[in-house]
This record gives sequence, structure tokens and C-alpha cells, in this order.
Amino acid sequence: MGDGCADPRRRVPRTDALLAEPRLATAMLILGRDRVKAAVRQAQEQARRGEIDPDQVRDTALAALPQATPRAVLNATGVVLHTNLGRAALSEPTVAAVVAAAGHTDVELDLVTGRRARRGREAMEALAAAVPQAEAVHVVNNGAAALLLAAAALAVDAEIVISRGELVEIGDGFRLPDLIVSTGARLREVGTTNRTTLADYAAAIGPDTAFVLKVHPSNFRVTGFTSAVPVRDLAGLGVPVVVDIGSGLLAPDPLLPEEPDAASTLAAGADLVTASGDKLLGGPQAGLLLGRAGLIERLRRHPLARALRVDKLTLAGLAATLGDPHTPTRAALHTDPAGLRERTERLREAIAADGHKAEVVPSVAVVGGGGAPGVELDSWALSLPERYARPLRTGVPPVLGRVAQGRLLLDLRCVPPHADEAVRAAVLAVPEED
Repeated sequence: MGDGCADPRRRVPRTDALLAEPRLATAMLILGRDRVKAAVRQAQEQARRGEIDPDQVRDTALAALPQATPRAVLNATGVVLHTNLGRAALSEPTVAAVVAAAGHTDVELDLVTGRRARRGREAMEALAAAVPQAEAVHVVNNGAAALLLAAAALAVDAEIVISRGELVEIGDGFRLPDLIVSTGARLREVGTTNRTTLADYAAAIGPDTAFVLKVHPSNFRVTGFTSAVPVRDLAGLGVPVVVDIGSGLLAPDPLLPEEPDAASTLAAGADLVTASGDKLLGGPQAGLLLGRAGLIERLRRHPLARALRVDKLTLAGLAATLGDPHTPTRAALHTDPAGLRERTERLREAIAADGHKAEVVPSVAVVGGGGAPGVELDSWALSLPERYARPLRTGVPPVLGRVAQGRLLLDLRCVPPHADEAVRAAVLAVPEED
């Protein structure tokens, strides 16, 4: 009688054990349990038929899974708001709100009266409550759209006065001057690249002036022999002042002392503030407009407002984000470096126990995403050979670090603690060199 243990079919991993494996467990969060379970069972059958080795069942199941688009990525770059990774990660309450809004909702319906209601009123009320300095608020689909709508509604066939030092490129080749003039407004440039005075603005204002525009240079810094005019001084010029603060900080943050916030900017005399929702606010992509009630109403009733409006998922996500003080963005920004070092040391010990060599090294994280340029955050990273970069980046889940001086650095600042095991499994899946 033969030895039954020699039958390779007995070595086929059990379904529950496979589904508990970190990479398949992560795939279930993205694709759903049924789809992942079906791939596991198909791979198990291949092993039972002798088409693959039982040790290959897990990897075969992973390879058979469809790729979600876009794919979820573990951000170990140390860049909190990484534009290429979709900027802000949403909080669990925000994700739950978005999922709940995926079906039919009361987005434009008053359930008590059964009549049509203002679209997204909960999100608007939450935004107004977060910035009480604003008389009224409105939301469009991104920060550029907010500025576009302001120019289209307030300055067609009129002039917008702006400092030459604030004519920024906002990314991917799109430039603020091109965006504004596309609405039919005209730009009146004042000052120089590095210095603009209040007298420069005052000399440019005339009967054709629609408003003065001040743009925070959120993705670069100019240092040295420079000067700029504060909002409080611009507010005394007798024309509306529109301020694009960019990064979406609603109230002051001691960690970011040079980053303008909506509340302070409005208190300083701005008539209208525009900002992004998916940066320092930590919410979904959206363009926020806050300011005087008369201006907001003109924007809200402009024909472009319909084309630039946000969908129900964004409204649900924005309302939930505004009600959640513990967003992943805020957590990542304010993470204690000592605690981060302890997490990274535990990860190093876990992979060292399986024979993979790594070091824990000091690192510098940044805000990113067009927010707080020049601000550096003390951090720690797991240092691995550079050859780990590609297999980690193309694995399931993808783990994206940054390469510096021939080493791959994995900074856990933006990786949720519950995903540390997934990072460990991803590292261990990369074969050690002989």
C-alpha cells in the first residue's frame, strides 16, 4: 500500500487558509470575496489535476484575478498627498458614505415633503459649518474648476488684476493664465516675478477691473529678494478680492504655519476663496468656493455651474470628510516619528526572521500634492536593495516606495497600520539573491 502523503493533491492548500493570506485578503477588499474565492478554487483544481505544483496555488490565483482600475496601492513613498496616487486617501467613514450613496439617494429630494430640495445640502451645510467666516459656499468638481467658474461668472470681457509672480502652472502643462483667459476674461499683470507692491495693484485698477486675484504658489517657493501684498491690504482697494489658497486647508494648522487657510483668508477681507477638497482637507476631489453670499449666488446660477457640478458620491464623501477630524491625511501629517520608528523596526524584525535583510533609516517625508512646499516631516523608512522596487510595485497589492542612492525606502507614514502585514508579505514574496 502506497504512502498517501506522497499524493501531491493532499498538499493543496485549504480555501480558508488561502483567503487569509494577506495578498488574497487585500484582493478581496478590492474585488469582493466571491471573485477571489472563485480564482482560488480554480487554482486548487489545477493543482489537483497536476497542472501546477500545490505550492503555486496562491500565486496562480493571484495571477488569475482581474486588475481593478484604478488599482489600490500602498503608499510608502513618504509623500502624503501624492498626485500620481490620487492625493488624499479617504477615511473609513468617508468610504462608507460613498458606498452608501452608490445606490439611489435623496441627493435632491426632501424626504419629509417629498419635494425637490437643494442638491447636496448636507455637504454644503457641513462646509459652511466648518468655515463660519463664509456667508455662503458652493462646490464644483475640482480646484481649477472653482477658479474657472469665478472668472466666467465675474469677469467676462473684464480685467483680472494679478501679480506676475502668481501666474503659476498647475500641473500636466496646464497654466493658470490659459485657464483664466479661456473664459473671456483678460489678465492685467502687475509687479515682477519676485516683487509686487500694493502700489502696483492700485495703479492697475480701473473701470474694467472685475476683481483682484491672489494665488498661493502652492507647488513652489520663491526666496530671497521678494515681496508680496497680504490679503488684508488688497481688501482696501475697493474691488472684490478672490484668493485661490489651493491646498484646501480650512483652518490654521501649527504644523503648516505658512500655508494659507480659508477661515483666516476670509477674516482678512477676501470676498471669495477657492480651494481643493482632495489635498489638506483629506476628502474627495472637489473645488470649494467660500465667500460673500452675493458672489456665491452669481456663481451658483451661472450656466457653467451645471457643467462643473459634482456627483452624489463626491457630495457624500465631502460631507463625511468634513464631519471626520481623523482623516488619513491628518493622521499622516501628524504621525509621531518615534511611533513610526517602532512600527518600522517591527517590520524589519518580521522580515529578518524570514531571512530578508533590511535596515531602518531616518527619512524625510513631504506634504506633496501642491501643498506646503518646503515643509519637511521627520520620518523613518525601511531600507531595502533597489532591486525590490519593481516587484513590489507590480505585486498584489502594489507597494510603492521611493529609490534614493541605490536603495528602496519604504516609509510607513501613509500606510495604514493594519496593512503592515501586507507590506511584510509583499517583501517576503521577492526572492532573495543567491
